[in-house]
Amino acid sequence: MMVKGHNNSELFSLRTLRIMYRKLSARTKLGVVIGFIILWFVYRRFYYSHSINMAEPKPIIDGSQGIHTGSQGLHFKNRRFILDGKPLWIISGAMHYFRVVPEYWKDRMLKMKAGGLNTLETYVSWNVHEPLPGMFDFEGILNLRKYIELAQEIGLYVIFRPGPFICSEWDFGGMPSWLLKDPAMKVRSTYGPYQAAVKRFFGKLLPMVEDLQYSKGGPIIAVQVENEFGSYSREVEHLKFIAETLRHYGIQELLVTSDNEQGQSQAPFYHVALPTVNFKEMTDTSFKDIKEWSPDYPLMVMEYWSGWFDHWGTEHHTETVEFHGNIVSSLLKENININFYMYHGGTNFGFMAGANNFGSYKADVTSYDYDAPISEAGDVTPKYIKTRELILQYVLKPQGITNLPEPPPSIPKAAYGKVTILNYLPWTDVLQFVEESVNNPDVLPMEMLTLKSGYGQSYGFIVYQKNINSGGNLVLPLPIKDRAQVLLNSEEVGIVEPNANSASIRLATAQSLNVLDIVVENLGRVNYITQGSNLLNEERKGLSGTVTLNELPVKDWKIYPLDFNKDFIKRLSSSTKWLQFGGVVSRPAVYKTSMVINGQPTDTFLNMMGWKKGIVIINGFNLGRYWDIGPQKTLYVPGPILKSGVNEIIIFEQHHGQGHIIFQSTHDLGPVKSN
Repeated sequence: MMVKGHNNSELFSLRTLRIMYRKLSARTKLGVVIGFIILWFVYRRFYYSHSINMAEPKPIIDGSQGIHTGSQGLHFKNRRFILDGKPLWIISGAMHYFRVVPEYWKDRMLKMKAGGLNTLETYVSWNVHEPLPGMFDFEGILNLRKYIELAQEIGLYVIFRPGPFICSEWDFGGMPSWLLKDPAMKVRSTYGPYQAAVKRFFGKLLPMVEDLQYSKGGPIIAVQVENEFGSYSREVEHLKFIAETLRHYGIQELLVTSDNEQGQSQAPFYHVALPTVNFKEMTDTSFKDIKEWSPDYPLMVMEYWSGWFDHWGTEHHTETVEFHGNIVSSLLKENININFYMYHGGTNFGFMAGANNFGSYKADVTSYDYDAPISEAGDVTPKYIKTRELILQYVLKPQGITNLPEPPPSIPKAAYGKVTILNYLPWTDVLQFVEESVNNPDVLPMEMLTLKSGYGQSYGFIVYQKNINSGGNLVLPLPIKDRAQVLLNSEEVGIVEPNANSASIRLATAQSLNVLDIVVENLGRVNYITQGSNLLNEERKGLSGTVTLNELPVKDWKIYPLDFNKDFIKRLSSSTKWLQFGGVVSRPAVYKTSMVINGQPTDTFLNMMGWKKGIVIINGFNLGRYWDIGPQKTLYVPGPILKSGVNEIIIFEQHHGQGHIIFQSTHDLGPVKSN
């Protein structure tokens, strides 16, 4: 006879166990019970030490519900934030430590304080802190703890936004590219390997700042859960995981989320974290959901976009002071808590600029000036002065504060003038300094290479090389990510720009043995997409698929990861193969020269007029990209990367170099597009 829900073997096993148990002595039965209890506790201990399946995050029940078990941290009631028993109107500004050289952190923070701000907001960029799994970097420009401690010294609270996804016009939204080594990767989801990587990073990051929370005497008053998640996904379980992980590693402060108006309701998490909004201009419905969810929730715009960013090949975005002032006034009149995104934008140094792709790919420029109140070079702007006046009028004077300290003076800017190029390395020599190369039957994207680290390449250029003995029609597989330059015997024979619909190039060979190089540049991984798109999981850079020549597949490639890392730059610099530069070189090459500075160096701007496209490295520091399509025409050179005496300058120019470069005292971000 079969019993519903069981089979005979299961019933036999249970019946046999019952009979055996009844035959045991009382002492033996007691031992069995104790054994099961011990095994249960061992299992629970192992389970909780290897997972983040903790208790539910503390919910926000109402405005009077604090989230602390000791010192009274930031909480709220009747639409007001409360700190130490007193109302707090949050007037915050965004500045990211990884976009500003550390020698200037204090200058920028003092200007924020003098501008009437009481809070600093910062993202945390996972990809620069963990460049390889389990390898962490928190030194120099990445010394996050020092940055937060300095904010407290200046007298600023801190809103801490650790991601792990941050958007921010930063490569891959701050996530590390090595995640994409996993062909099944699903970022920003409940996918196990992704969450395991997040847990490892948070396990390193959060203990470093745990004692800097306000409840423990530090300046951190709020911590954000993910970023603009409702615009991307409805998988609230992932937000729950992030919140649980934050709590697991000691975060006690108020949790918040931020999203645009549409995203707020797509992944509601308001029972755990205070919802805030992001926008350019407030509308009648900007806070509609938040007002309906609770009469106690304070109204806060976590990202009031005080300007905008630029893409290569477009115009430089600005807005009038009047336009900006009207928006800020409208917010302050309604007692809205504000975080100015950005208050000081800084620079996308190196290869870290992100990109957008809403039907077509558009890469971000090196400057992150953002038309913010404090300029890329740290100068006070008319927008700063207007914002300061409005904060005094609406926020501070009603509290009896009629004056603010004067901001520090602008850092001097120098015009070091024209510098002559001295040496160059031909393309054929450049690749010799790449220590690792990969041989593979087919082309591979940079993330799928297997280097000594066990992972692939993250940034820069990837070079696919093949010896061929005949020419013809070369076809590259689409899509190309992001820009391909085809060289035959070091001479450029074709370029495939981003968003190309075809990639067919005619090769004309005049010799029996020819070297074909396909140089693909990663111009920046997409940092923001909307619901329904899988683009983040497909942001592998380079070529994927089959290259054909005369309709036949080309096999057996030698692949060079040309990432211009610090060790590579050192090998280039110390090479004995440098040739004397005598004129224009119309092919890819690396150039070297030096600039002598007498006395204390200061800020300057590098004008690459006459050059086409490439990167500039000064004293081993990668300033970022230049490109003659604009809008950006000069690169910001912070004084602290220069030194008194000889400064080494290395330039990788992808097309044609010139005989000189110019250091000038003014920044040129290109033709203006203004509101």
